[in-house]
Amino acid sequence: MPLKVRVDRNSCIGAASCVAVAPGTFELDGEGKAVIKKKDGSTTSDLVSYLDINDTEVNIEHAAKSCPVNAIVIVEVDDNGNEIRQVWPA
Repeated sequence: MPLKVRVDRNSCIGAASCVAVAPGTFELDGEGKAVIKKKDGSTTSDLVSYLDINDTEVNIEHAAKSCPVNAIVIVEVDDNGNEIRQVWPA
């Protein structure tokens, strides 16, 4: 199943547990909020396909589960990239 990940900036408290678990995926921006690092070097909080991230599915999932406020959201998408359901937080 294709997956995408995003950061809920309103929930993010900058604990940086995601950065510790998956530094290939996450970093803190100038506001101290988590952002997703894409393969092209850009960063975003919006939905990013796992295929556009230089990290493993397991690392991304562990990072999401390490967030103390569940600010990292993982969704399953269809072949067109449309959201089907939220995988995490369940």
